[in-house]
Amino acid sequence: MNAAPVLVGYTAAIGFAAPYLLLRSRWPHRAPALAAAVWHALAVSFAIGAALAAYNLAMPTEHLHAGLVGLLHSCGLHVDTGRPDPDTAHQLAVALPVAIGAALLASFAFHVVRARRARGRHRQAVDLVGRRSARLRATVLPYDTPAAYCLPGRRPRIVVSDAAVRQLTREQLGAVLEHERAHIAGRHHLALAAAEAFHSVFPRLPLARHAREQTALLLEMIADDRALRSHSHDALATAMYEMVASRAPKGAFAAGGHGALIRVQRILGPRRAPHPALWGSVAAAAVVVPLLPLLVACPPGLG
Repeated sequence: MNAAPVLVGYTAAIGFAAPYLLLRSRWPHRAPALAAAVWHALAVSFAIGAALAAYNLAMPTEHLHAGLVGLLHSCGLHVDTGRPDPDTAHQLAVALPVAIGAALLASFAFHVVRARRARGRHRQAVDLVGRRSARLRATVLPYDTPAAYCLPGRRPRIVVSDAAVRQLTREQLGAVLEHERAHIAGRHHLALAAAEAFHSVFPRLPLARHAREQTALLLEMIADDRALRSHSHDALATAMYEMVASRAPKGAFAAGGHGALIRVQRILGPRRAPHPALWGSVAAAAVVVPLLPLLVACPPGLG
């Protein structure tokens, strides 16, 4: 049996239908870390499914080959009924999934290196212009608009404007700085680079587009939740409101950044954790989904 039709249907469902189902769900904003894992699991599953589908399409079964030859004969075309060269077919079948995997890895490396270079250039400028605050564990820049962002990586920096230091209360400033520390500790720049890489390889795929957008938003929510462990909801929400007009440099995470309005509504609204049964089932699905294409291509018990 050739698994190509099933794999094609599966990747189509994952790439086109699954993201809209996930977007219509209410639980992702209540469990942003789990939701981010699900988006990445769907991307991995799609990539594996596309690679295996390409392999199976390049290596048709005996029945499929005979059917194609019969169809050509019925159309008046006479072709060699011998089987295709197995070596050539095998090389082509292996080359297609390898090309998909290589494109994804190369794209990920490109986004990581490009963002690191941009952060490195900005870090040098920050160290020259700003002053280091041991109390805040951050670099303070002379800037007349409240702003705060972090530069993650090997030599992380948390940057805050002197306007933010002056205008925000101690509680608000502490919440903002904790938000930025969460980005650095969680290595969120790598998760974002993975989503960017997937979108670069599959730019027109709904899953790739929504995974990139939702990953950026969910990472901010994860950092918000980290800040809310030690600071009040009002303090973080008002600080975000004060910094909503600020912008972060490329490769940085800003406390008032992506989806600020949605995040403020989430912080100030009623908070209800997902039911343990829902959390467990979604977590199990995030683990199993990337393996499904392998089970389709190599069903157990079939030789």
